[in-house]
Amino acid sequence: MAVELSPEKKLPRRELLLAVLLSGQFMANVDSAVANLAAPSIRSGFGTGEGPVTLVVSGYLIAYAVLLVPGARLGATHGHRRIFIAGLAGFTAASLACGLAPGIGWLIVARFAQGAAGALMVPQVLSGIQAHFTGTNRSRALGYYAVALSGGAVAGQLLGGLLISADVFGTGWRSVFLINVPIGVVLLLAARRALPADTRAERGGLDLRGAAVLSTAVLLAIVPLALGREHGWPTWMWLCLAVSAAVFVWFVRLGKAAAAQGKRPLLAPDVFADPLVRKGLIAHGLTTATYVGLLFVLALYLQQGLGAGPAETGLAMVSWVAAFGVAGLLLPRFPARWRKFAPTAGCLILAAAYASLSLHLLAAGRPGPPLVPLLGLGGFGLGISANSLIGRLTSTARPDRAADLSGVINTNAQLCAALGVAGASTAYLGLPWAPTASFATVLGGFTVLALIAAAVSLGTERK
Repeated sequence: MAVELSPEKKLPRRELLLAVLLSGQFMANVDSAVANLAAPSIRSGFGTGEGPVTLVVSGYLIAYAVLLVPGARLGATHGHRRIFIAGLAGFTAASLACGLAPGIGWLIVARFAQGAAGALMVPQVLSGIQAHFTGTNRSRALGYYAVALSGGAVAGQLLGGLLISADVFGTGWRSVFLINVPIGVVLLLAARRALPADTRAERGGLDLRGAAVLSTAVLLAIVPLALGREHGWPTWMWLCLAVSAAVFVWFVRLGKAAAAQGKRPLLAPDVFADPLVRKGLIAHGLTTATYVGLLFVLALYLQQGLGAGPAETGLAMVSWVAAFGVAGLLLPRFPARWRKFAPTAGCLILAAAYASLSLHLLAAGRPGPPLVPLLGLGGFGLGISANSLIGRLTSTARPDRAADLSGVINTNAQLCAALGVAGASTAYLGLPWAPTASFATVLGGFTVLALIAAAVSLGTERK
């Protein structure tokens, strides 16, 4: 039996509910980016090498990506409220452990724990929106959800730079983790008040074999993508990626076999049966890869190539996030006959922004005044495509498949984000040209991916 939570019309303080859910999502996204800026300070503070610090940065991403789908299923079987609060409490405690870490080993373990807790918390956000919001209210909630996704990563760069520069109470890099503690405590108190009780949950426990197989597949993919650039892409990493694909196929076959026997697999096979879902995941994954790749490479370009500071780098993306938010608020106001073209139109706007920015850099030789409006144009395009694609993906799911789809959307986004960072950073650092020419070339690659996403998104409207 599917999770049946309080219907929307009986839900008090709906705005507080959404604020709590999205704040949890925002925190998780901030911490996926903030450690990048803290890495130099962590390295000098502990007097350690590149390898351990790389694990501090990537350990969060690895644990997070591996456990998203199991986290979504635990929400379906044990209650979204219960698992969200458990994940938030674990995330807050792990953040405290990061901030108080006496050594690099402690910090690495705490970062893995923080990622695992985030994987419990985050899938409940999208599942909660699907369960508690309908119609225009759901479209508006999904718009804010997409803003939390986009804004969190940028805020991680901006907030991290400001906190480290401020050296609050002499805490240095530790402040980027310790700030989560008071925020987490407040959110825990608000969550207990705002999240309605779970009335019914799906029968049966977690498909442990399916969880182990899928986690292995994601682990084999995410570790090379997260660590490949620093280690020069050795042969064993390429083998891991190849084996990962085979393990994914094995996981799908196990799910089909379990369903044929009347059992509930970790992911219901019929989630992928709809071609509109497959197209939507591909289009959303491609655009996500370009966005997260842009965040990483733009930071490299501005800081290493042009000598900008971390705070200035974060501020460069403010127009992107602002335009992204405007797109999310405007989309529900579009006439229905226009909204069916929204995913394709958003991808085309995104491609135009990447192409224009690439041409501007090649013509000017360095970023000029057009940088801010062109980034804003890209944010608007991504906001249109992301909001409309996520809306369509969630609207196709039956209520008892909400958790499955939430886990799939989040895992797909994480894998594509890691792929985008790995591919874009490797290309940027490997090209034998000046920084501006290299960055412009990477933007040309993003243009191609956005155009492919536009083509794939055609026909994702339910007829």
